[in-house]
Amino acid sequence: MVVGHFLKWVHTARVPERAAAASALARAYVDSQLPFEDRCAAESALTLLLEDPSSKVRLALAEALSMSRHAPPQVMAALAADQPEIASLVLARSPLFTDADLIDRVAASVGQVQAVIAGRPFVSMALSAAIAEIGEPEACTALITNAGADIASLTFRRITERFGDLAKVRNALLADARLPSDCRHALLVKVGEALRQSPLVSALIGSGRAERVTREACIKASMTLIDTIRLEEHAALVEHLRLRGDLTAAFIVRLVAHGKIDFFGSVLIALTTHGEGRVKSLLAGGRDVALSALFRAAGLAPAMHDVILCALKVWREVANGKRLAGAQEVSRLMLEQLGGQAADGDLARLLRSIHLDALRANARSHALAISAA
Repeated sequence: MVVGHFLKWVHTARVPERAAAASALARAYVDSQLPFEDRCAAESALTLLLEDPSSKVRLALAEALSMSRHAPPQVMAALAADQPEIASLVLARSPLFTDADLIDRVAASVGQVQAVIAGRPFVSMALSAAIAEIGEPEACTALITNAGADIASLTFRRITERFGDLAKVRNALLADARLPSDCRHALLVKVGEALRQSPLVSALIGSGRAERVTREACIKASMTLIDTIRLEEHAALVEHLRLRGDLTAAFIVRLVAHGKIDFFGSVLIALTTHGEGRVKSLLAGGRDVALSALFRAAGLAPAMHDVILCALKVWREVANGKRLAGAQEVSRLMLEQLGGQAADGDLARLLRSIHLDALRANARSHALAISAA
């Protein structure tokens, strides 16, 4: 029998010869229709070759068997547990491995091999979840950048929790259109925290000012984020902000001043027992008395009611095409509505800050438009 001669010869052959012979035997096993007895003998020989001391021989086996559905399962399992160069080859290609097999390999492997598994042409939701839970940063980055990976929202959240502080993982997450809005906000906060804790920033402007500047930057980034997410994601982001303690009265006033009325509606739905239809109807055309009752139900201080009502009226006119206005004009009108009696209060200071920010943003846009003309 040819296989018998091969097994006698392989013990005395040099490494290159053994590697070439192993490759030829493996290809013959998966490509040709061997008689049953010859096939059994070839499978035994392939299994024995797993014990070859040279990694080149085992690598030759991996290259020949890695893409076949007919490869011996015990041989593939052993190659998947071999050194990273060999394991990566079969784990990246083989169609024989089930999700359970791949999850076991993720748990037992180093980051390099985990990343290979995460980069397979198709990664199921279960495997993605396992990689997010126990994978190293390298594997999680490979998973996020794999268009063939089915990734659940909870999986994105777990990666954000574990590795959102790492720039490479964070950048990959932010570049993925599938990333839930609450994860985007959490990553923006992590960027702010990284800046605040930077020794260079603290040395340049002081720790107190650094904290204030980064907090304001996170708030502005959150406002920008709202414009980039779908309406169906509003509820998740509102809940995320609420749990973090970021859904403050000041944040709500900013929402209204900047015309984020749909998101403001989602906030009111979350803070009251009113249904979506009722809240939308009131924001679109409700009377002041009904809106004030809604604001009270949401826990908004009475001092805020008049300025919010003032802003809502302006934004209604803008929506109906009766007026052109932006955050600059709306914040000015809100300040005027507040009146001089509360000119030194927290709400007035907040509105002045919003108004000045809008003035700066508009002036900058105007200057850039002039320079581009």
